[in-house]
Amino acid sequence: MQVKDNQPTLRQQAKDLCASATPLSTASRRDRGRNRQEERSGAVFNAAAAFTDTEWASLIGAVIRIERDVLTRSARTGLWTRSSEAAFYLATTAIPVIRAASAIRDHGKVENTSHDARDVTMGEDRSRIRCSPGLFGRRRSFAFGILEANRRSSLLQDRYRAAIGGVDDLLDLRNIPQP
Repeated sequence: MQVKDNQPTLRQQAKDLCASATPLSTASRRDRGRNRQEERSGAVFNAAAAFTDTEWASLIGAVIRIERDVLTRSARTGLWTRSSEAAFYLATTAIPVIRAASAIRDHGKVENTSHDARDVTMGEDRSRIRCSPGLFGRRRSFAFGILEANRRSSLLQDRYRAAIGGVDDLLDLRNIPQP
């Protein structure tokens, strides 16, 4: 679980632990891409002693710190811009930093694929439905799952094709018997 700014006390405790303790494991990685260089370093810290007097004591076993240092080159000016950030994550048990970094990256992939596709293609963020929004959310999830499982081209084109064909064609994709 990532600790964000809406939990300032918990975030500060994690930050203080990382500043004062010796990490259990560390790793770093450098990625270079088009007009971008990113260096990530991660460390896992034992949190058993740091959270003993808090309500989180039984839930937090490790704190994971991921530091990102990114250089981005502007194609227009040719100048490099540096940005740095440190993110803190909490885990129930201490795990190797390589495994933690992989889990964090995989979660980012979910955010960037499923959630972004749902927001852009299915229009969830623009939805003005106020009566039973959960019902319509489940219907969108059902339709998204069917379209994703039977993907032929882009999600937008598949959605358009299903809209033209009607519900019968959409149900045929999943071999659901019709009444």
